[in-house]
Amino acid sequence: MTRLGGWGRFPLAECKVVTARSEADVRAAIKAAPLIARGNGRAYGDAALNTGQTLDMTGMDRMLSFDGGVLVAEAGVLLGDIIHTFLPRGWFPWVTPGTKYVSLGGAIAADVHGKNHHLDGSFRSCVDWIDLMGPDGSVTRVTPSDDLYDWTIGGMGLTGVILRAQIRLRQVETAWISQETRALTSVQETLDAFEETQDVPYSVAWIDCSDGPHHGHSLLLLGRHARADELPEHRRPLEVRRKGKLPVPFGAPPFIFRGLWLRAMNGIYWRRGAKRAGTSLVNWDSYFYPLDALANWNRLYGRNGFVQFQCALPEETAAAGLKELMDTIAAAQTGSVLSVLKRFGPQSGHVSFPMPGYTLALDFPANERSLALMQTLDQITLAHGGRFYLAKDARMPEAVAKADPRAEAFAAMRKQAGLTEKFTSLQSERLGL
Repeated sequence: MTRLGGWGRFPLAECKVVTARSEADVRAAIKAAPLIARGNGRAYGDAALNTGQTLDMTGMDRMLSFDGGVLVAEAGVLLGDIIHTFLPRGWFPWVTPGTKYVSLGGAIAADVHGKNHHLDGSFRSCVDWIDLMGPDGSVTRVTPSDDLYDWTIGGMGLTGVILRAQIRLRQVETAWISQETRALTSVQETLDAFEETQDVPYSVAWIDCSDGPHHGHSLLLLGRHARADELPEHRRPLEVRRKGKLPVPFGAPPFIFRGLWLRAMNGIYWRRGAKRAGTSLVNWDSYFYPLDALANWNRLYGRNGFVQFQCALPEETAAAGLKELMDTIAAAQTGSVLSVLKRFGPQSGHVSFPMPGYTLALDFPANERSLALMQTLDQITLAHGGRFYLAKDARMPEAVAKADPRAEAFAAMRKQAGLTEKFTSLQSERLGL
């Protein structure tokens, strides 16, 4: 047995880990199911934990073919390996989450989204087909015309084991991003800026949720892939280096995430960003994956780990919902240093997280105070017609999950298809899926 957790290191569970290096290994594991497939362990909570069998897919990490931006690869291939292989050739992922250390199978199972959802949608927008092993050990190639495709993308590994997939990459001239930084001073000003810049390919905002004088201040980062003729002569257009990572050997003191210290840190961060407002060239790694520069940054929250709250709010209630969420967090005087706001475009698929509107993601240290606060945030989100991201969830109660009508439909589909006895996770059991 191996003690495992998600990226948030909360909760932890004793799991029997089985490694898959071939289809035969996966088939044998399914025969001895129940199980859940696990990629690189970047789901924050218990979505990839099963005390019976946790099937480690990182041994199936081969890239099988590439032609004109179309890649066929096994589920255990990491997004970072795809980037380091193909960006020097002028190709970049069509959609990427905030870490390059997610596996291809994990990206599909969570239907990850990035800074360009308002224009390009979630990861499913670049997936041509998936080879999926079902409960009887047979392999089905599912495509966008199949109902199972829509249940699998965003289905958190609960429809079968993803073996391999074909995805499309985006052609780019350089590995650089032309970034515009805007320093804004209120939630409404930030939302207005998002609405005014929906033609910009990438957009994301850090926002201050503390109760200090900078409450509601934000730094909006707008980006697009730079053209070759925009680079200084000394910069190589498609140079891709593997950067070293700063270690995080121990956690920050708990008081950092409360009251005066939190206000001070957020204020300093906003003022530093405001001084750098304007347009600049940044490399791809710094723009898309700033936290990847820190090895094991999840240790910052201490030995108890952290929990993330990520919700989506519809367009018509987003402004009021965000204000209530942020006011509640500020009043609790416990907060998130990493508070991220993004614009979402249209919903896709049966169970994918995004909906037209906005998503707010916040990290909290895993303690009783934070968990109590998050229960209040759950109710505020539901009252404004919102929903929650399962890839970030570690503690949501079943009643909250079942408030989303998609949960009942997903559970019914799984039961009818004979999936519930074979594919389960601690999360699916906790949420009644």
